[in-house]
Amino acid sequence: MSYFHGILVGMTTDTPARLLQLLSLLQTPRAWPGGELAERLGVSRRTVRRDIDRLRELGYPVQATMGADGGYRLVAGKAMPPLVLDDEEAVAIAVGLRAGAGHAVEGVEEASVRALAKLEQVLPGRLRHRVAALQAATTPLTSGDGPTIAPETLTVIASAVTGRERLRFAYRAGDGAETRRLTEPHRLVSTGRRWYLVAYDLDRADWRTFRVDRIGDPFATGARFTPREPPTGSAAEYLRRSIRRQQETYAFSITFAAPADTVAARLPAWLGTPEPLDDGSCRLRGSYDGSVDWLAVRLALLGHDFTVHEPDELAAYARRLGTRLCRAAGGCGEDG
Repeated sequence: MSYFHGILVGMTTDTPARLLQLLSLLQTPRAWPGGELAERLGVSRRTVRRDIDRLRELGYPVQATMGADGGYRLVAGKAMPPLVLDDEEAVAIAVGLRAGAGHAVEGVEEASVRALAKLEQVLPGRLRHRVAALQAATTPLTSGDGPTIAPETLTVIASAVTGRERLRFAYRAGDGAETRRLTEPHRLVSTGRRWYLVAYDLDRADWRTFRVDRIGDPFATGARFTPREPPTGSAAEYLRRSIRRQQETYAFSITFAAPADTVAARLPAWLGTPEPLDDGSCRLRGSYDGSVDWLAVRLALLGHDFTVHEPDELAAYARRLGTRLCRAAGGCGEDG
């Protein structure tokens, strides 16, 4: 049974239910002979033709083909019509969108979250439980470069953005300070490693950016607001400038005692492409606007010896990190 059947409750005829069933059949990528459709629906061929005309009036591009292998099929039109999904299809799409929420694909991340918010809003309880169970049982193979975020957090924020509802949440700053915020959410922006919310902070009467992994207990208050435009005109540009103000960008140069392809396979692509020096070593040059501690730990996790040429701050942190690890292991011996 399709979960969309719930919208038919209270209707006095079976025509809407039959149209949904017909639409579900036509959305299978094949041509359906009129006689087979009539048999599936338990109606006459004339009724099938009349229902096809109704679907066309609703904007569904149903094409009729002639001949022995002819029939009806749904083809691509000028606009995306509503889809009818059965339970299995709805669960599959929700799980896929949830899994992709934390691993954004450039250019589609916000649209993916909006789609997930719409789908989860209409999922009945039994399907929500199935989605949650599948999600909990699935371990994605990722590089672990960014913090994890509950899909529910993203969908609550996305719904508030789309519905223009004020959003209240707890926020933990970088220094650990906890505050409560009341905002007018403008956009969710993904940088590839992290999600950010660009919003107007009502208590501070100014625009702010919030790391979504530091947001807790978000909920839409139901209070509507008239959207404001960020001072930069673009949420992405405002975030870019905000990050630039908070973090100094520095150039780095690092030599690895490992082949270039081995290092490239274990580093995130946005850090740059290692240049081979010889068969057993390579050098990585680039720029970074994050913290030196994260970069030092990320380099150490590669499992290969490396030398930091610049910046000095990264080399200094790597030395401190090495000292702490030696102490934790009871002191460094010849292999340390």
